[in-house]
Amino acid sequence: MTDYNDCIAFLLAKAYQKAHANVKKRLAAYGLTPVQNLVLEALRYEEGQSAGDLGNKLVLDSATLSGVLDRMSEKGWIVKQTDTEDKRMLRIYLSDRAKGFQPDLAREREEANEEILRELSIEERLLLKRLLKDLR
Repeated sequence: MTDYNDCIAFLLAKAYQKAHANVKKRLAAYGLTPVQNLVLEALRYEEGQSAGDLGNKLVLDSATLSGVLDRMSEKGWIVKQTDTEDKRMLRIYLSDRAKGFQPDLAREREEANEEILRELSIEERLLLKRLLKDLR
């Protein structure tokens, strides 16, 4: 029988808890959740995505994403606009507020990554990222 300390689900869950707590603590000062920060990061690379495309990229179901986007819009982080050609589609854009915080949020991400991975060599960091991507 496998010891729980060798169970991959347990190990991944514990690593997730530690990383998530670190990121959550850093983002609290901005009034953002980790998921909201992911939305901002995805929009930083490609503004004007549809809500559906954003959900697919972030692997979020439409109900979850809808609530996240509503809260972000209410807090002034994003702007939702109806697509000019397809009125059923929403396009999501960064607000001026979000654009202004991008350098700070990028710094927080970098510092969180460094803190989480500080015990690992460069090679181990690259290997970990590759293995985690393979598990997705």
